Amino acid sequence: MIRPKFMLAVSIATLSLVASLFAQAPPVIAVRAGRLFDSKSGQLLTNQVIVIQGERISDAGPAAQVKIPAGAQVIDFSQATVLPGLIDGHTHVYDSLTPAGRVETSREAWTLLALKEAQTDLRAGFTTMRDVGTHGEGYGDVDIRDAITRGMFDGPRMQVSTRGLNTGPASIGTPDVTIPAGAQTVAGAEQARAAVRDQIRYGADWIKLFAVREYSFSPTGELLADPTFTLDEVQAIVDEAHRHHRGVACHAFGGEGLRNCIMAGADSIEHGEGLDESEIAMMVQKGLYYVPTGFRYSMPDVVEHDRVTSGGKYSFPALGDKVFRMALARGVKIAFGSGADGHPYLHGTQVNEFAWMVHHGMTPAQAIQSATTVAAQMMGWQDQIGSIEKGKYADLVAVSGDPLKDITELGRIKFVMKGGKIIRNDLDAARTPSTAR
Repeated sequence: MIRPKFMLAVSIATLSLVASLFAQAPPVIAVRAGRLFDSKSGQLLTNQVIVIQGERISDAGPAAQVKIPAGAQVIDFSQATVLPGLIDGHTHVYDSLTPAGRVETSREAWTLLALKEAQTDLRAGFTTMRDVGTHGEGYGDVDIRDAITRGMFDGPRMQVSTRGLNTGPASIGTPDVTIPAGAQTVAGAEQARAAVRDQIRYGADWIKLFAVREYSFSPTGELLADPTFTLDEVQAIVDEAHRHHRGVACHAFGGEGLRNCIMAGADSIEHGEGLDESEIAMMVQKGLYYVPTGFRYSMPDVVEHDRVTSGGKYSFPALGDKVFRMALARGVKIAFGSGADGHPYLHGTQVNEFAWMVHHGMTPAQAIQSATTVAAQMMGWQDQIGSIEKGKYADLVAVSGDPLKDITELGRIKFVMKGGKIIRNDLDAARTPSTAR
């Protein structure tokens, strides 16, 4: 015989469990999209519905096929364009401080500035970023990534590459007054492997490799980029990173350093203004990604550098134009990366890179895909982000106009949602969402 007290205890436990489940049920949001960018096909779909439960998309498709659950909060963007959250594959939230700035700025203050820049990028529609080096702040990007992941602060979901690797110098300044340089200095294949292991141990998702130093032009216009690592050293870095399931991002303008990275199979080539046809063919064959950062390397400081060093005869931006068009024509996987570094490229203004890409041969749809599906693939998160699909994170942005007609519309983001949380909402239609009945 079952005792009444036992039955009462079971009933109370059951009711408590049911109440707990109801209390923890995430809210349901439905977004009506008059236009929705399908990042897989590159097409604009019309009259779509996205259903969001918690931080994930639970359903998405034509309004005639997707039922809005009873009681869902409905956000009406029937007059707007909805896109997947954008991905910037090359940022530096730790701004490039001058040597004087490094002396006058504490690491704590620098980290606060970096968090502010990450949040600026999020509000500009970049719900995910790959940050490619801290410019001398060590492993601070790991702390920012982790704080955002834990929900302590709003910010993009991030992959970070911490200190980066170089062959020197270990410091900048004069023999009497030195300041630590941005990257970790290594020499030789074994030391390079050890440095890769250290950076991974302390939280690096990617290894940033500085394969060249500054560039210049020969009297005949040949791009000269002084290499840093030997091929053996680059191969050791790439092999060690891949052993630990980490990617390698190779900063290289051209020459031997760039070719070494491609031969060794570095996962992404950053900048690459000196790429030639044979190197592009190798990139296609190996499936490597190209992150051109074209706008960053056509800014006034670069133009002035070329004017002074070549007497105005040769231009780095002109090389970038030629290489970008060639890579696009040959089918290289081109991922969006702005190179935003605070100075001179302000965070939150990455629309300039979209405009540069379109001006230099991409269609607006291709440019958006570079910052959605392609960048997601480069980061290995294609099953989580990069498109609006059932099961993926509810990372959405919205604009009033049509970015396939005017790519600069992406500089006028009005709505940002990351993981189901509304970060900003400046669209009138969404300020007073209705409730489905």
